[in-house]
Amino acid sequence: MQTVETLNEGLKRAYTLTITAKDIDAKVDAEVKRMAPQIRMPGFRPGKVPANLIRKMHGEAIAGDALNSAIQQGVQQLMADKSLRPAMQPSVRLEDEYAPGKDAVVTVELEVLPDVPAPAIDGLKLERLTVQPDEAQLDARIAELASGAKSYDDADAGHAAQTGDLVVMDFVGKTADGVAFDGGTGTDMSVEIGSGRLIPGFEDQLVGVKKGDEKQISVTFPEDYGAKNLAGQPATFDLTITDVRVAGETKIDDELAKNLGLESLEQLRGILKGQAEQELNGLTRTHMKRKLLDQLAAGHDFPVPPSMVEAEFDQIWHQLQHEAEHEADVDAAKAELEAEKDDYRKIAERRVRLGLLLSEIGQANGVEVSNNEMNQLVMAAAQQYPQDQRERFIQYVQQEPMAAAQLRAPLYEDKVVDFLFGKSEVTDREVTREELEAAIESEDGFDTGTHTHDHDKPTPRKSKKADAGDDKPAAPKKAPAKKKAAEATEDAAPAADGDELVEAEPVKKAATKKAPTKKAVEPTAEGEDVAAAAKPKKAPAKKKTEA
Repeated sequence: MQTVETLNEGLKRAYTLTITAKDIDAKVDAEVKRMAPQIRMPGFRPGKVPANLIRKMHGEAIAGDALNSAIQQGVQQLMADKSLRPAMQPSVRLEDEYAPGKDAVVTVELEVLPDVPAPAIDGLKLERLTVQPDEAQLDARIAELASGAKSYDDADAGHAAQTGDLVVMDFVGKTADGVAFDGGTGTDMSVEIGSGRLIPGFEDQLVGVKKGDEKQISVTFPEDYGAKNLAGQPATFDLTITDVRVAGETKIDDELAKNLGLESLEQLRGILKGQAEQELNGLTRTHMKRKLLDQLAAGHDFPVPPSMVEAEFDQIWHQLQHEAEHEADVDAAKAELEAEKDDYRKIAERRVRLGLLLSEIGQANGVEVSNNEMNQLVMAAAQQYPQDQRERFIQYVQQEPMAAAQLRAPLYEDKVVDFLFGKSEVTDREVTREELEAAIESEDGFDTGTHTHDHDKPTPRKSKKADAGDDKPAAPKKAPAKKKAAEATEDAAPAADGDELVEAEPVKKAATKKAPTKKAVEPTAEGEDVAAAAKPKKAPAKKKTEA
């Protein structure tokens, strides 16, 4: 094989490989010999079919396989001989249509990883902002659980429904011209007055109804309602009240905890406190990590492969575009993104640089993801697939290094960050939750003596920085998979996307979410947007992490 370097500019490299016809023919001969014992042909004993007949029967396929094998081997040899570390998958192109008996000329183009300077990790100083769980908030959470666990009793005869009562009804929804719309009819729907679950104005008009009443109410669907044909339109609902129930008394005691499957109120409080502590510790770590990465970014500057930056930017941009699609004013949201596009490209560059830097730090200090940890990652990722597809996914990860790298990257990053926390001089300061959250959102930090760089602040909407994950380093040596999301599930009107439907019976515990099915839909309020993440067709996308 002959190798000629045609480009060496910055991190870009290009080579022309000439694979001789002799080398390709040698691979064809080897493949013919390998196949010969398996070939069956009338008139010949097994394994005795002449090589020229095998070539005549399978020559085209054998030649194609031989050429591909020779090219793959040639590229691998090029990487080894030149000590190349590709930033992304190299581009390999056969210059001319190959003809048997001729040399094959191949062009290989790639970007290489930069030589990362020895990271400066001595002298790192961090402030750890800590928050203690708020006892009043724990009380409020327990009260919320008690409210959700309340039961309802039949009201006295002639009882007029009040806020907090449960009304059970049959309904028929009609447009302004009196025509019933699709999906607007239902029976035995139950709703607690004042819950805010139904469209504005609906629940207010239930106050005063009694069992057996027939009533017509008028409403106007919100402008951003999920069913586009009803959004902003007036409508009426013909109601038949089949029952009115009043909430029974729910005491905050051991019995409440037992109804939730626990032993005592003390155990319930302990669990909620543990959850609060875990959440607060996560916020503390997010802030510390952000400040750590700010220090690393400020102290290191080196060129990064444009292809990696572009891939990282594509991931960020795809995510933000998807989120903009679900804003109330989609056009305005997308216009705002376009105005800040350069900021996000700089964020992508920062993420790639930090990813390479953390990789260098980890390798230099023996940070590894163990086989056991990797197996746990694979098994956890496989759970997002249907049962009959999990084994195929596991095999895919085992066979595809890129897929394994994408799964490993977030855990490896966390382990390197933990290593750096251990090397840093850390001081503690107790703050409120509001102060900690403000510190995370703040563009100028929170009295830490450091500040985020201007190019990391795509204002005016502060949350965008977190949305873009600007402090999430990009995993080295891979192209980040583009994140896809399924369209939000829409039932027939007038139910909105993602609303949880309250079951009519027995109404003694919180309703559970069901898989979307085609059914008559209740006049639910416009609620949270529920979008199921599409299954990755290649390697799973990196888990989005706050930094």
